[in-house]
Amino acid sequence: MKILVTGPDGMLGNDLMAILARDPDVLGLNHAAMDVTDLERVRDMFGRYRPAVVIHAAGLTDVDACEQRPWDALRTNALGTQNVALACQECDAAMLYVSSDYVFSGSRGAPYAEWNDADPVNVYGQSKSAGERAVRDLLRRFFIVRTSGLYGRHGKSFIARLLRAAQDEAEVAVVTDQVTIPTYTRDLAEAIARLVRTRFYGVYHITNTAPAGLSWFDWAQLIRAETGMHAVTLRPITAAELGRPAYRPPYSVLGNTFYHLRALTPMRSCRDALRAFLAEVGWDAAAPPPA
Repeated sequence: MKILVTGPDGMLGNDLMAILARDPDVLGLNHAAMDVTDLERVRDMFGRYRPAVVIHAAGLTDVDACEQRPWDALRTNALGTQNVALACQECDAAMLYVSSDYVFSGSRGAPYAEWNDADPVNVYGQSKSAGERAVRDLLRRFFIVRTSGLYGRHGKSFIARLLRAAQDEAEVAVVTDQVTIPTYTRDLAEAIARLVRTRFYGVYHITNTAPAGLSWFDWAQLIRAETGMHAVTLRPITAAELGRPAYRPPYSVLGNTFYHLRALTPMRSCRDALRAFLAEVGWDAAAPPPA
């Protein structure tokens, strides 16, 4: 099966390419090879390759940058996704769109199901929600995969920043009033690779598992425990005290309802996923932290 991946050099894209490399008919197209905001270029590349499935993992994911540059966010995440969906329509390809927990406001106070209405509270969430709408409106055969709190070996993530900061500071301030589920990109990539080989089209929430989610402070405590960095002091603060440009949902935990109902391979716990990540990067408390 011919699979085309956008954003193959991103944090998730790198893991997708590593897993999908088992299949010889996989093509990754980065921004230099195909700018998703250029519809004619997208059409041309899809027409040449004729994929059966497109995994659209490219996008502008810096939440604060999206807030400060809303037109860039909408151009990349909304218009770019619409372009990919149009090209999929023309070459009769199924599409998997990687979306986000930030399409929700976080005001529900309980895990979000796949059928809950999107109500984003920042530009990033609005741009991802608009991308979802384009996929739904243009295609019959699609997967929308919402996920949260990504970290992995490639690219920037909370865990890498925390481990670096911990080597330079005796105290690290971490937010307590934003609850989500951190998700290891390797696990997510494995789940996506399985899903696109089915015909179980629709919307899915796919994250690692934690019964009620974890605040970033809880997650930092778990990282500290698993890395043995007990000398580091974690100072709890609120999101308001942190003062970032974009407002974040206070409780954006995703319930993986349809993924479980389909009896797909279960996602492991946040703790087990963290241990696998630390083993992958060869974490040593005496060595420099992973990039």
